[in-house]
Amino acid sequence: MKVTVLVGGVGGARFLVGVRAAYPEAEITAVVNVGDDIWLHGLRICPDLDTCMYTLGGGIDPERGWGHAGETWSVRDELAAYGADPDWFGLGDKDTATHLVRSRMLRAGYPLSDVTAALCHRWQPGVTLLPVTDDRVETHVVVDDPATGPKAQKAIHFQEWWIRHKGELPAHRFASIGADEATILPAARDAITGADVVLMAPSNPVVSIGTLLEVPGARVALAATPAKVVGVSPIIGGRPLRGMADRCLTAIGVDTTAEAVGRHYGARTTGGVLDGWLVHSGETADVPGVAVRSVPLLMSSTEATAQMARDAVELAGA
Repeated sequence: MKVTVLVGGVGGARFLVGVRAAYPEAEITAVVNVGDDIWLHGLRICPDLDTCMYTLGGGIDPERGWGHAGETWSVRDELAAYGADPDWFGLGDKDTATHLVRSRMLRAGYPLSDVTAALCHRWQPGVTLLPVTDDRVETHVVVDDPATGPKAQKAIHFQEWWIRHKGELPAHRFASIGADEATILPAARDAITGADVVLMAPSNPVVSIGTLLEVPGARVALAATPAKVVGVSPIIGGRPLRGMADRCLTAIGVDTTAEAVGRHYGARTTGGVLDGWLVHSGETADVPGVAVRSVPLLMSSTEATAQMARDAVELAGA
């Protein structure tokens, strides 16, 4: 069976662990968001790709959910001693090695997909990790800029809004910089159109899945695939499973409920992306044109997450 999963960030990485556990013989491909990617200190950092790679490869910090286990911070401390901006993004020593290898290969002309494959050769994630595009696409956030006027606004990188400001600056909108000129990675397109089932992980629907879907060709591939597309709600009881998806949803005028997010994605029959939608046990959702099922969605263990994957595949009829 060929399973393709659209993912981004910590929640997506943990969901992939469950998919791999549920279907160890399947050909699993993860199409990963690149909107969080950023150049810092001359290094190209790809948080979602790295989080998936470390999590599946057994090297993730289990408490933080990102970065290396057993990380040290000498590079970060030395950069701070030099007063090197930005000082709000902490580079771990082990993590810096990954960024050094990636940046060197990118500057040598290798595309991001080839670089990712080379990095995965060490980690052996058991899942094919593909960036949704080899092109540079970055999520920026439009916020108020009181320094230049009472009604002035400016755009900052999503990482600055998320990490430096902890998402507390009211966001007016999100912009996928570079998406207009980007194209979907051919291997990612083929993984979607050639899948037996496409799953949408419980990742941030605005800046993870949303940015992924803005890459030209992504929605076309989802519309064309003969496979059913089943999403897993990242919202339980009116709150995100983790992170600050609620603040992102508020910025685009979507309520923080499983039903609202399902309607935001929409049914494939009416130009959206979903055939099925999983919501948490005890919850209901009316998403026109989409089959909705209530199942346990807490990723409390690998087996619990594997059962989520089985439920999603069952809903797809695959």
